[in-house]
Amino acid sequence: MQKDTKYRSLFKALSWRLSGTVATMIIVFILVGRVSVAAIVGGFEMITKFLLYFIHERVWDKVKIGKKDITPFVLWFTGLSGSGKSTLAESVYKKLKRSGYRIEHLDGDKVRSIFPKTGFSKEERNNHIRRVGFLASMLEKNGVMVTASFISPYEETRQFVRGLCQNLILTYVFAPLEVCEKRDPKGMYKKARAGQIKNFTGIDDAYQAPENPEIIVDTNKETVEESCQKVIAYLKNKRYI
Repeated sequence: MQKDTKYRSLFKALSWRLSGTVATMIIVFILVGRVSVAAIVGGFEMITKFLLYFIHERVWDKVKIGKKDITPFVLWFTGLSGSGKSTLAESVYKKLKRSGYRIEHLDGDKVRSIFPKTGFSKEERNNHIRRVGFLASMLEKNGVMVTASFISPYEETRQFVRGLCQNLILTYVFAPLEVCEKRDPKGMYKKARAGQIKNFTGIDDAYQAPENPEIIVDTNKETVEESCQKVIAYLKNKRYI
């Protein structure tokens, strides 16, 4: 996903040779005791080894041995509110980020804060997911891995996002409705039951479970770390990482 430019190789060669030449001059001076001889040997050594190092760097930049192609992807987490989507997506994101991968995390609440007028009717939800799916696909096309955590309750819209992305990995984060209600980290289920929130997924609006997700995790039976390792294992098995 990244490669050294000729200028980077040039500066690397220069900085390396300067330090090496100083060391050579010191050694020659210690052996012969003459500054002029040390300077001549050091200068000659610097020029020849500088050229050799630059050529060496450019040749190895073209050699494929030991290189691994990185395929960007969109890791899309779907599930009920309270199922653990965001927590799991954030955990996977951090692991891949620490490993040096170019990756971004898109989260439902954070994205909605940018578009505060986005509603919760079926049409508004669909439009919101389409916009986010397009954003994720653009990041993917530019070589960036993406973790995205959205309820995205409708199969039709998830398939639309799949059509936008080159490598969509749909992860169904499952937890029974009663478990999600008990967790209720934002108090949303309580408000929905009281009629204060309309069109709430799982209460008065349906959640369509994915038909063929690439990954299924059960956060009612698995810890966050266990679910995270399951996702990482899938990515390794499919050679995405």
